[in-house]
Amino acid sequence: MQNGMLLDEREEQAYRLLVGLSAAKAADLAEVAKFTQPEADEVLQRLQAKGLVTAQPADDPVFRPLPPDVAFGTTLLRRQESLEAARKTVSALSEEFRASVSRRDAHHLVEVIVGAATLRERLRDLQNSAREEILWFCRANPLAMQGAENTEEYGALSRGVRYRAIYERALIETPGELDSIAEGVSWGEEARVVPTLPVRIAIVDRSTAICPLVRDDEQSIGEPSAAIISRGQLLDALLALFESYWELATPVRLQPEEKHEDEGLDDSERLLLSLLVGGVPDKSIANQLGISRRTVQRRLDRLMALAGVDTRTGLAFQAAKRDWL
Repeated sequence: MQNGMLLDEREEQAYRLLVGLSAAKAADLAEVAKFTQPEADEVLQRLQAKGLVTAQPADDPVFRPLPPDVAFGTTLLRRQESLEAARKTVSALSEEFRASVSRRDAHHLVEVIVGAATLRERLRDLQNSAREEILWFCRANPLAMQGAENTEEYGALSRGVRYRAIYERALIETPGELDSIAEGVSWGEEARVVPTLPVRIAIVDRSTAICPLVRDDEQSIGEPSAAIISRGQLLDALLALFESYWELATPVRLQPEEKHEDEGLDDSERLLLSLLVGGVPDKSIANQLGISRRTVQRRLDRLMALAGVDTRTGLAFQAAKRDWL
């Protein structure tokens, strides 16, 4: 069987014609197939050897087709067993290769890039290639790209990529940042806030992470650098770190999960609550919302009255209990 084929082109043609004829002598097949007599004799002998035709009587035989599944059943079974064995071998070799790469060739798992422009372009490329989810640790004083510059996020969100971002409180307090965050939330970003974050991270599709290598107090020394981290235990550790902070972080919400008609919270009050629970000071809340500190206090008084409490701690508890956040 050449090239692993069960039948060559001429054998397949002859067999199909013979099936249509039900039975035929070599001369009949030669006429229908437009073979010479020697060609017809040869192809019928090959089909007979493969168990696809029978010939009776011996002196002037009439050829009849036989079922191909009977003729080729054993051959196909053996090939299937051989392919399964080959698949297992390839799988085992691949695992051995990946294990060897993980142990000996760290450059396959971690790539170092240098320069703010290079880092910015890599962040853009990864977001444009994302298909499922992007995770962010957003610290104050971004190294490569301000939140408002990250227009790739909107394109990813519009094609169904899930964004989960955790913001450091100091970043929330930076003028203009809250507007950028609110814009992202309006597009579908899930945003939360914590007092501090240990590191900057961007993780795309749980398969690639970008993590700066230089500490904040050393940023002024040379160009910023970052590690591009692929699958492995280091990436698993970063994913676990993100999820642990996500569980502890306070949601930044402009809309409640369910509408409570009798509670009458507007969007600015929900945002105010998010910032309050996230630990943002009154002065910063006032600056971000473009209102006075007295107005912040007045709105908090209204929310405490609505919740039936007289302390901010009680308000935070009731906000969580009533699903305002």
